[in-house]
Amino acid sequence: MRFILLVHRYLAVAVGFLMTLWCLSGFVMMYQAMPVLSNEQRLNGLQPLTLTECCNLGDYAPHDSTPLGNFRIEMLLSEPVLRFATGQDNQIISLRSGEAMPALSSDQVLEVAELYRTGNGVAGTSVARGTIETDQWTIQSARRNQPAWHIAFNDAAGTEIYINGRTGEVFQQTNRRERVLAWLGAIPHWLYPAVLRQNGALWTDVVVWTSILGTFLAATGMYVGITRLRRRRDTNELRSPYKGWWYWHHVSGLFFGVLVLTWVFSGLMTMNPWGALSGGGGGNYRPQLTGSAQWSDLKQFLAAVENGSAQLPDSGNIKQITPTVFDHRLYPMLHLQHGEQRRLDSNGRLATLQIADIERVVTALDTPVITTGLMYGEDSYYYGHKREVPLPVYRVIMDDAEQTRIYINTETGAVRSLGTTGRWSRWIRTGLHDLDFPVLRLRPLWDIVVILLLIGVTMVCGTGTWMSFRRIRRDIKSLRRRLAAPRTSKLSTH
Repeated sequence: MRFILLVHRYLAVAVGFLMTLWCLSGFVMMYQAMPVLSNEQRLNGLQPLTLTECCNLGDYAPHDSTPLGNFRIEMLLSEPVLRFATGQDNQIISLRSGEAMPALSSDQVLEVAELYRTGNGVAGTSVARGTIETDQWTIQSARRNQPAWHIAFNDAAGTEIYINGRTGEVFQQTNRRERVLAWLGAIPHWLYPAVLRQNGALWTDVVVWTSILGTFLAATGMYVGITRLRRRRDTNELRSPYKGWWYWHHVSGLFFGVLVLTWVFSGLMTMNPWGALSGGGGGNYRPQLTGSAQWSDLKQFLAAVENGSAQLPDSGNIKQITPTVFDHRLYPMLHLQHGEQRRLDSNGRLATLQIADIERVVTALDTPVITTGLMYGEDSYYYGHKREVPLPVYRVIMDDAEQTRIYINTETGAVRSLGTTGRWSRWIRTGLHDLDFPVLRLRPLWDIVVILLLIGVTMVCGTGTWMSFRRIRRDIKSLRRRLAAPRTSKLSTH
């Protein structure tokens, strides 16, 4: 028992402060994560798509039978361009000339910034701060977006963006509020300072092992807390033998210790240590339902645009064209202003996804099903917590060993498949760590419950850390006195 108490005490010094920091930053993380560029912001910064004098692929288009990957058709400085990947290289082709687009000059980068600023209603003027290798807000994206231009708008909100000088794509946006809150929330919570996060392997090891130590600290604390309970002789009631801050740490640990344990353990599992939750399971259903398209499908669509047979809305409403694939067919998706979408087939005709199309493809699967049908509300695995999810969605529960759940977006045909591992991951990672349970999904109920529980957990970690530092300081003083005692006695004999 004494050994466990000593381990708990010294672990509290080693990781207790960090766990307290995780708790305090958790209050901020409830409402503000790391700054990220949203798809809506990116689309707002694009010019309306103009497909006149289109669509020339030049010598860059692969063979017709080549599998078609992801692509985007959008405007770049008044030029309609096709963005696609060949191997590890990203290609940007002008659909007017059929030639590769050159890297942008500094003036062109500022022009892209101005288009983004006006499209997103940002006040101020664009000011180039030069190129960067990486910084706190582009840790994972700057290297693949070189040369990365840093642009400030000098507006009241302190808005800044980052632009890939080769492709002309805006890849990050921050403002002053997000940056300040990130230093109070996401950065300490994820141990995310750039100096550490730039070394991915080291960062992973630090987060995993500190989380393991935190889990062990919480487990030993619960054991010590329970075993230290005493019964009153007169009333036979269990009570704490401690006083002062030790009393409050003991009592709060008894009430909130389980939550401390589950929070730090689920935080560990979000890192997927040693592949514990790797793979979502879900069989091989997604490729069976979607399949793949070929470059001939895209060429067919571009030919329909060029000859005018494609059923495009007013070109002033289109911001971007991206691919969706269902049942081995390409369905270009038009992204319009104000978030609207329109699905076309490879001939450029309107092609709204029908329930009969989904049922036909589901019926052709090799595995029998338990249940199918439209789902108009959320369930435990398809839901929105801090975001909205498209509804209705077509749900299929397969009659296989994992009872795989398949969700098919009725607007785009996008498929999500979830097997046993994926369901476990949902409960361990988001369920335990975010208290993301159906009964708490309504807001502000979730906010009230999480804040109250987080206050209790912070009290456990904070008082434990403070008292452990005080106790160890006393231990050090006592050790010094014992070491000095023989020396003093020896001197007194002379």
